[in-house]
Amino acid sequence: MKKNRDRMFFEELNYKGKTIPQTILGYGPFMAELYFGHRSRLYLDDLYNIPQNISKVIIESYNQGVRAINLVNDDNLLKAYDIAVDEGCEMKVIATIGKTDVDYLNPNYEIAKEADWEEDIELFRQYDCPLMLVDEFITDAYDWTLTSKILNRINDTGAMSGLVSAFPMRTTEMLSQNLDMDLFDFYMIPYNSLSYMMDISAFNASQRKEFIEKVKSLNKKIIATRILAAGVLKPQEAFTFYKNVDFVDAICMGVASVSEARDDFTLLKEY
Repeated sequence: MKKNRDRMFFEELNYKGKTIPQTILGYGPFMAELYFGHRSRLYLDDLYNIPQNISKVIIESYNQGVRAINLVNDDNLLKAYDIAVDEGCEMKVIATIGKTDVDYLNPNYEIAKEADWEEDIELFRQYDCPLMLVDEFITDAYDWTLTSKILNRINDTGAMSGLVSAFPMRTTEMLSQNLDMDLFDFYMIPYNSLSYMMDISAFNASQRKEFIEKVKSLNKKIIATRILAAGVLKPQEAFTFYKNVDFVDAICMGVASVSEARDDFTLLKEY
């Protein structure tokens, strides 16, 4: 994203004949992901178990200008999205392929690799889905044959493909040596000023520069996630940090309530 551009997150990325909105609504709170700590239980009761509540957050996000959503193959999440669509939310779907019920804090990569990713691809072909991403637990299992197979199958659908990683330093270093880099165009990684949920113990200026150079060397379109550090950072802190980030092409950001959607995306428009 260009530095100091007004409303820099509310434009569209046009690439290979497809359009990707630069702000993507994340599914983390909706799925009550365990990395939210004690809030996961609240999200489970207030959001995941009540798809109508998720739909309200999606609708408010849409009303605030968000035109893309990251989805996985989950009945409650898809039901919520369908409700929002019925209310007029026309969003691009950025699909994550191969997500399984794996403990985020202690993942079993062998179980993750057993995901029915073929079913996911067929499902999301039915949506307005310009981009499908391989789930992080498959990417970070480093089974390059499997990853290549999934990417090829995505590409066969006509959608663009990409990878998600929870280990942006380690995985980034391994990609070009183990994978045909022409197979994918997008790379979704956590990135925030605290290096929270990143495989970097500290994040001083030199480390940040090294990390950025490694990511840029891939020559891929970068989607940043966990920009709020799972709620550790205030939105204003995170957005201010991103005003000087020039290697990220889009952000994926979760919100957990109608009021958060209204407040956070209203604030985001100021950057």
